Amino acid sequence: MKEFVISEAQTELAVLVALVTPQQNEQKTTEYLDELEFLADTAGAQTVKRFTQKVEGASSVTYVGKGKLDEIKQYLQARIDNEEEPVGMVIFDDELSAKQLRNIEQALGVKILDRTSLILDIFAMRARTASAKTQVELAQYKYMLPRLQRLWTHLERQGGGSGAGGGKGSVGLRGPGETQLEMDRRIILNRMSLLKRQLADIDKQKATQRKNRGRLIRVALVGYTNVGKSTLMNLLAKSEVFAENKLFATLDTTVRKVIIENLPFLLSDTVGFIRKLPTDLVDSFKSTLDEVREADLLVHVVDVSHPDFEEQIRVVGTTLADLGCAEKPTMTVFNKIDAYSFTPKAPDDLTPKTKENITLDELRATWMARMGDDCIFISAAQKQNIDALKTLLYNKVRELHVQKYPYNDFLYPTDSDYQTSD
Repeated sequence: MKEFVISEAQTELAVLVALVTPQQNEQKTTEYLDELEFLADTAGAQTVKRFTQKVEGASSVTYVGKGKLDEIKQYLQARIDNEEEPVGMVIFDDELSAKQLRNIEQALGVKILDRTSLILDIFAMRARTASAKTQVELAQYKYMLPRLQRLWTHLERQGGGSGAGGGKGSVGLRGPGETQLEMDRRIILNRMSLLKRQLADIDKQKATQRKNRGRLIRVALVGYTNVGKSTLMNLLAKSEVFAENKLFATLDTTVRKVIIENLPFLLSDTVGFIRKLPTDLVDSFKSTLDEVREADLLVHVVDVSHPDFEEQIRVVGTTLADLGCAEKPTMTVFNKIDAYSFTPKAPDDLTPKTKENITLDELRATWMARMGDDCIFISAAQKQNIDALKTLLYNKVRELHVQKYPYNDFLYPTDSDYQTSD
């Protein structure tokens, strides 16, 4: 059999795995896999195959059933037998336990990732500032700590010793794997303590920065990842915040001063949310998300061209509620109207309309009837309806300014005071 050699320039190939359960139907699983493939692409991997399995729930041993695991293994081997480029990793759509990871790795013999580790990898790749790097490192250690034992399965316990039946399971006869495991656990716990102290210092510095920003209304852009928050930020603040058609292009909160007519306010661009966002990431990014907590107005940016944008709205709403921000004044900006598409119903089709059959005008009328002037439809990339957005922002910020600072005239701090990245 000819051996396949992978060149360094080739993209690593990946296989995706997800479950169809009573709580997650086939359509929802497909949407999650679409997102997982986008995550893999953002991380630099190319998806070549998807596997799904209908089950009541995930197996505590191998996530999928033994038959499905054998099917995945056969596919991986078939690529090698057919002299195709081998698959380097298998990515699972849910977070895996240490036991599941260990068993799946032993069965498949390739690198195994779950959604959480993939997101952590992207965050590590995207982190630019010391603050973001510290937060990502802490989240990585939190993820790694309960899975340390899996890293030492290649070190066998040494048997022998005193006592009847003194085999490798005897009390007091711990091998080098366990010794190293405990040593690594202490090292990680010490490192985590140091990182938490560093983040506490960062929190204090950021709190001081926020106090020094004067009597200005704070507006925070929030939303699902890759909905165009950074593009909108650049448009409103005339800045150059990094924007890319990838997930989690922005990790570091960026704050800019914006002036509309005679009214200055602070606008911050925050990390995007995502379904199944790891709790450890939310905890680690507390200081970044403080910009959301302390904002006077939230601008929820939505990618209206995404087929599942309503689910994304619910995910963001749940995350904001978890942050204690559900009651904050919020306006919704439906972005990417230039990319919106629909399928017209045939004249003789008498079945009820679905969201795929609704025109943009019908969608706009529905949401505006529900939300009034708390929503607006724009295209940040094509600069469509931006003047109307600025007018709406002006009215809302002015109203909040009068409420919060009734005896304070509008202030004009210098640009250098606020053009900072936290």
